[in-house]
Amino acid sequence: MLHGADSEQAAKTHPGQITVNGKDYAWPKAPMVVVLIDGGDPAYVDAALAAGLLPHFRKFMTEGFVSAALGAMPSFTNPNNISVITGVAPAVHGISGNFFLNPATGQEAMMDRPEFLRADSILAKFSQQGAKVAAITAKDKLTKMLAYHLRNGISFSAERAGQCTKQENGIEDCLAYAGKPLPDAYSAELSLFALEAGIRVLEREKPDLLFISLSDYVQHKYAPGSREANEFYVGIDRALGRMAALGATLAITADHGMNDKSDAAGAPRVVFLQDVLDRQYGAGKTKVILPITDPYVQHHGALGSYATVFLQPGVSATGAMRLLYQQQGVELVLSREPAAKTFELPADRIGDLIVTGDRGTVLGKSKATLDLSTLGGMRLRSHGGLADRSVYLMFSRPLNERYAELALSRQLRNYDVFDFLLNGLQ
Repeated sequence: MLHGADSEQAAKTHPGQITVNGKDYAWPKAPMVVVLIDGGDPAYVDAALAAGLLPHFRKFMTEGFVSAALGAMPSFTNPNNISVITGVAPAVHGISGNFFLNPATGQEAMMDRPEFLRADSILAKFSQQGAKVAAITAKDKLTKMLAYHLRNGISFSAERAGQCTKQENGIEDCLAYAGKPLPDAYSAELSLFALEAGIRVLEREKPDLLFISLSDYVQHKYAPGSREANEFYVGIDRALGRMAALGATLAITADHGMNDKSDAAGAPRVVFLQDVLDRQYGAGKTKVILPITDPYVQHHGALGSYATVFLQPGVSATGAMRLLYQQQGVELVLSREPAAKTFELPADRIGDLIVTGDRGTVLGKSKATLDLSTLGGMRLRSHGGLADRSVYLMFSRPLNERYAELALSRQLRNYDVFDFLLNGLQ
């Protein structure tokens, strides 16, 4: 981080605004904080508000600004976190899922490496102009992309907080810095650690921009209004209040929503796409990719409401689309180019077909290979489809006149957050 004379010199020499991916952003006049609540479906906030539990959320929503917004498709963590920090859709930044079939190698791979990025990060570009920037994530899978090209900044994950070094993360001994023990990856504490670390950064480093991305462990496990969910949101609310008290201007959004994907008996509603296709065309003629796939199998068992399908020569796209549309729970099937255009996706990083499940249905590969033991007997709650895009876009201050008009003129997106935060507030 910059300190002393270096910080003062940066403050004197910074530009009035910078341009990132074709959009102009004003230089922050106070600490600006974006909190991205992973899996932050508006229903969780609404339920806790109805119980009178979230005074700071309520204050922001009444004295600042709040609107419904949509996340990027597919409604997964990686595409949406990267959309937020770049300010653009996946078609521009290139991250089409948590996981994909890499056309350059023909191999399946996690989309967690900076070399997959095709756009600049707002965080990195500000840091390169001398801004103090910090990026803290609960999940380690985002760390490398959040830190990419960050100059003199702080970036680390709660998940790997016990391994921080000054050279790699901008600070050392993150556990002592945050004043909390290393949290379990499958716990509410993972997100609360990230928030506590963000508060310490605000207190000690006084950054210009701070980005905090949480985990959706709680939302995968517990429904809105449940005791566990309400307790988690109370913890978030308290952290937001402490950050506001430190003089920060706050923006709160989410990467995606969350819905129950189980039937009345508690069994997941799954359409096994590879089984359906293999019965029709034979093994090896098609390949199903589940872009929700990531290391956090206890969250969702690699079952989400979005999939891509690759077809071998001789398999009719029209026939395969017709077949998949016949499956109960399948909401939408599109071929590559219409899917890329409709959902602003990188055409070379999706399949010949994309498939979405409806609000209550997830998509899998083969029933024979499905292992649901990782869910621990809980109802499956997941995301990825059109019904899982709903999020809040919320600010601790009201909009200026120009952005108030803009908010009424079009559908807001979660990746508008830096634009509104830096350009649009009173």
